Amino acid sequence: MALPLIADVRQLSDADVIAQINATRRELFDLRFQQATRRLEHPHRFKEARIKLAHLLTVQQERKRSAATADSAS
Repeated sequence: MALPLIADVRQLSDADVIAQINATRRELFDLRFQQATRRLEHPHRFKEARIKLAHLLTVQQERKRSAATADSAS
């Protein structure tokens, strides 16, 4: 499975980004739980989920900063 591109994340709306952040954090929690109970079948999903979360949080911060600079410039 190919890693997600940050360009794909930038096309999402703000509400979708927040929903995806929550879903990815939940997925990481579930993966940690599976690992603790020795039921984890695909350990590579940790890396994929962390990268996806990093992309989502980066886009969220970019949007917050651009909104803050737009407000201060006005």
